[in-house]
Amino acid sequence: MTIGTVRPPAAGQIVVGKGEPRRACARDRGKLGMAQAHPAAAPAGGPGQRVGEAAEHRPLTRPVVAWAAGVTGLLAYNWWVLVLFKPGLMRSPNELFSNLEVSGQASATAMQHADVAAGLLILGAFLAAGAGSILNGRREWLAMVVFAIAGAVGGIFPETCGDEISAVCRSRELSFDLPLQQYVHLAAGICEVGSITVALLFAWWRTRGTHTASGRVYRALLTGAVAAYPLIGLAYLIDRLGGVMEIVFFVGFTVMVMTQLCERTTCLRHVTSGSGRHLAATG
Repeated sequence: MTIGTVRPPAAGQIVVGKGEPRRACARDRGKLGMAQAHPAAAPAGGPGQRVGEAAEHRPLTRPVVAWAAGVTGLLAYNWWVLVLFKPGLMRSPNELFSNLEVSGQASATAMQHADVAAGLLILGAFLAAGAGSILNGRREWLAMVVFAIAGAVGGIFPETCGDEISAVCRSRELSFDLPLQQYVHLAAGICEVGSITVALLFAWWRTRGTHTASGRVYRALLTGAVAAYPLIGLAYLIDRLGGVMEIVFFVGFTVMVMTQLCERTTCLRHVTSGSGRHLAATG
């Protein structure tokens, strides 16, 4: 590295000190504008400082709610982990986990409820984090909301038969000879996978060229998705190792949700503490 050379920030970044760029939160530009418009600081110990301190130390309700709902939702979303520790529940690695939720099977009702709870809690997490918490991040937020809703719908309308382990079920499914509930579940699954993939593409595009931790995660997830999507398509077509491939996607989806929440709650904390300092300076 050449001494004295400062790398210019990429589009959508701001410089926070020592020439190091940071991904801009949604309200950074507004705060910078306010700081430039009101450069004067209040005397030490004055009313403005006390107001600023109160704002800065005020409980950060939205990030706390977002993380509480998000982590609880992800725990429910990953109920599949428990299946691995209960021999006989999953009869074949070719079986999809959604086949275990067919009504009448052991623990099917609990799994259905877990999917519904996971979808609603993850939805609540992203509503708490807010669409505008990340600069240029509204489209991926909307896609994550669709992902959460689709997951809940899939739990409300479970499959009526195991299409990956029953040739009769698969034949009837392809002939559209099954109850509507089966196709609602399939449509919800397609929306769930499609929406989080769209969110990943938007997040990758937003963070391209950056060296942030979240940017590196998005690039790694996209690389993994490019390799994994053809494999899960093949597994579905030949009825082999569908359950194994699902685990790969469950893990990837969990990492995506965690990374999004980390980005958004970090921005919320940054905005709140920055607003407190601005009040102290302008009071």
